[in-house]
Amino acid sequence: MTEKKDSPFAALEKLRATLPEGKAPVAKEVKEEKKGPARAVVRMERKGRGGKEVTVVEKLGLAPAAMEAWCKALKQALGCGGAVDGEMIVLQGDLRTRLPAVLEARGVARVTVG
Repeated sequence: MTEKKDSPFAALEKLRATLPEGKAPVAKEVKEEKKGPARAVVRMERKGRGGKEVTVVEKLGLAPAAMEAWCKALKQALGCGGAVDGEMIVLQGDLRTRLPAVLEARGVARVTVG
């Protein structure tokens, strides 16, 4: 770096070495919490559905509005149809192999496949 003698900042550059060191920036800890139900039970049913297979997700313990939102998100993630039936989400097809990974990604702590 070439210094000019007539630069007003040249004197300040010389004073930089006499300044005390500042505090190092402290990184804030980011807690990534996935908020979701504590558990979910996933099972496949055929009875009373004309032989069609459906996957049932139970024991989520969510409010009705939250159940609708979860149902919509699961249908989009899995590319299937489905509906909320009382306290459970009913998805079309046998999704027992793919569904646990999607539920865990949405924050469910424990998924039981039956």
